[in-house]
Amino acid sequence: MLNTLANHGLLPHNGKDISEEDIVDVLGNTLNVAESLAVALYKEAMTTVEDPNATTFSLSDLDRPGILEHDASLSRQDPYFGNDHEFNQKIFDQTKSYWTSPLIDIEEAAEAHEARWNTSKATNPDFNVSDTGTAFSFGESAAYMIAFEEDGLGYANRSWVVYFFENERLPQELGWTKRPFVTTSETLFNMTQRIVNSTVGLTPEEFAQLQDFAKANPSFAGSS
Repeated sequence: MLNTLANHGLLPHNGKDISEEDIVDVLGNTLNVAESLAVALYKEAMTTVEDPNATTFSLSDLDRPGILEHDASLSRQDPYFGNDHEFNQKIFDQTKSYWTSPLIDIEEAAEAHEARWNTSKATNPDFNVSDTGTAFSFGESAAYMIAFEEDGLGYANRSWVVYFFENERLPQELGWTKRPFVTTSETLFNMTQRIVNSTVGLTPEEFAQLQDFAKANPSFAGSS
């Protein structure tokens, strides 16, 4: 999502020196994200910056392995296989094959996420995801379900989601507008929990990772 916002020029187009104020303003004005959630996301992004005195981050910082970056992306290949920075159509084709109707429901979002997770585990001998990476992986699916929700009932417009991934731009030309409801930490947590609960093959280890992340990051665990 941050790459997309940079492509629109809403964040610095070069992806550098992104401040807390930038994140709060842009996420709030563009996606109606609550300030408290935007601040929490900024703080997570800052964990990827090597300089302990830094007050800004760059999009390239987010690619540091073992922190927020994780295998089994919905639209990029794992670092083990090469370039993990750019959109990969083959990877995304697998993801979107699970979205079989014009409106993506929770089960389809969970199935697409699980399919990518299982494929990565089966093919990548270096597959490894941290507690935070596991939580953010599920959270990324929750994010598109929230940002591109069409009916207020938890269904995302498939055409908007596909456009977002394939073009790395907001689907305004398809009729998308900013959601009328504020997205709080509780909103994100609840949607993530619904996807987790619909994931048939979730292992005890993965569930434990999610619990550990929630305990360590109460700002993401249902408080706005």
